[in-house]
Amino acid sequence: MAETMAGLKRTHYCGELRAAHEGEEVVLCGWVQRQRDLGQLIFVDLRDRTGLVQLAFDESTDRAVFEKAFAVRGEYVLAVRGQVRLRSAVNRELPTGDIEIAAAELRILSRAQTPPFEIVDDCTTAEATRLKYRYLDLRRPVLQHNLLMRHRIAKATRDYFDAQGFIELDTPMLIKSTPEGARDFLVPSRLHHGEFYALPQSPQLYKQLCMVAGFDRYIQLARCFRDEDLRADRQPEFTQIDMEMSFVDVEDVLDMGEGYLRHVFREVLGIELPTPLPRMTYTEAMARYGSDKPDTRFGMELIDLTESVRGCGFGVFTSAIEAGGAVQAINVKNGAGVYTRKEIDRLTEYARGIGAKGLAWVRWTAESRSSSFAKFLSEEELEALLAAAGMEEGDVLLLVADTAKKRVQTTLGALRLVVADRMELPREGFRLLWITEFPFFEWDEEAGAWAAMHHPFTAPLDECVPWLTSAPEKVFAKAYDLVFNGVEMASGSIRITDPELQGHMFHALGLSEEEARRKFGYLLDAFQYGAPPHGGMGIGLDRLVMQMLGASTLRDVTAFPKVQNMTEPMTDCPSPADETQLAELGIRLAEEPK
Repeated sequence: MAETMAGLKRTHYCGELRAAHEGEEVVLCGWVQRQRDLGQLIFVDLRDRTGLVQLAFDESTDRAVFEKAFAVRGEYVLAVRGQVRLRSAVNRELPTGDIEIAAAELRILSRAQTPPFEIVDDCTTAEATRLKYRYLDLRRPVLQHNLLMRHRIAKATRDYFDAQGFIELDTPMLIKSTPEGARDFLVPSRLHHGEFYALPQSPQLYKQLCMVAGFDRYIQLARCFRDEDLRADRQPEFTQIDMEMSFVDVEDVLDMGEGYLRHVFREVLGIELPTPLPRMTYTEAMARYGSDKPDTRFGMELIDLTESVRGCGFGVFTSAIEAGGAVQAINVKNGAGVYTRKEIDRLTEYARGIGAKGLAWVRWTAESRSSSFAKFLSEEELEALLAAAGMEEGDVLLLVADTAKKRVQTTLGALRLVVADRMELPREGFRLLWITEFPFFEWDEEAGAWAAMHHPFTAPLDECVPWLTSAPEKVFAKAYDLVFNGVEMASGSIRITDPELQGHMFHALGLSEEEARRKFGYLLDAFQYGAPPHGGMGIGLDRLVMQMLGASTLRDVTAFPKVQNMTEPMTDCPSPADETQLAELGIRLAEEPK
């Protein structure tokens, strides 16, 4: 039968003890990492969230306590009372390696079965198994460290914004469904059959209402939900550092964001983050990196070769240019040794898989210079092309041509990341930058119409207002993203509060007045009662923790994550609802198609 803590009270955590504690009587609690029986000497490594310390049982130990230590096994939960003494054999690998605990009293608080995997950082057990037993996986020191760091980042966040006069407010979790760019998770109403709440993709409209209400600086560590396919840096539920400010413009929001980043890096990592952060417009980012979230820790920027091949004999290039498109490339320095013809063929298939029509290339080795299109160009044209691309012996040049310039850029942007991985280019340190002046609209090919690139309350640049309905492609927004090592970390904008301008926006998006009222009527009504100019952004807390710690996936910084198919292996969630529950909600499930 398990013993209790009666009469014992923990005095220290395992990882706190040092040589300075020599001679002190302490009470520790934790889990057994391992037990080593050396006959007349037993060592037990006791672990808690702060670290590990060695317990010693020898000939001076009470016999009943010694016998109890003999019986303990891995993951047993213990309470121990004893004296801190210096170790005869110091372990320099442990912070507590100078000392051990000469145990005088031992209680087994809980016994444990043999776990399905060893609780160590370098565990080789498949992730699927570890996620099934996530409560055991979370005992591993690396994951405990990650989640403790997440706590520290969250605390530093609240401390910073509180010092800047922000007020933390809660917004509802059951809301009206509004278009935000991803599918909503819907929640059926028991009292209103056929009607649904939505879980918030973000508190966007509520935080704008907080501005109308006069809370001019709002902050919330908000839970958000998006029903979209998962990847390494995405979960269906996540935490957003959500902020909004009144009486501001772009510069004020970016300055506040940079102040926050300086604070959190200093408090959590002890690093002085240099500011102001670099800035790059969306147009420049796409032209140089083929991405609006560029990883700038390495070069390999896009090269525009449109003019260099204009009028050449290669129809793939000339037809794209004549149709208003472009020819661009990346030069893989010293890539010829890695990118054989077979490897280039694989890259070509990858490029086709992401929407490109193909991939042209030049490979220059010490023995020869080969190309997929050289026979269509004169020697002079080819030399001019290679010079324009800065190509030298040992390099591989990858070219994409298309009638749509954006498709060229995004294809090369994706290839740039794949090639960087294959070439093992160094990507060290922290590189943060702002991407500004996003396009206001993007063309939806399926709908054959312009759609808002952001939510429909994003303000356009002042000088672009005249083009809202006449030339949508020329309109850019007061919108900005924070990019951290090639990952979108934050997104925000200055909001529209002028009813006339908002009407122009809805018209440009093809929304009738009736439809706009149906979707956003409560916010439009609020704006009629004095809306201050305001703006803000949402910073992904999970992604911030992931990048600051150098973790490879959000699962490493989330206590109970979902996997690729949006299930939670530990609880087998989601699961079916019983017929009684469905009947209460007025729901009848359709039969699965055969």
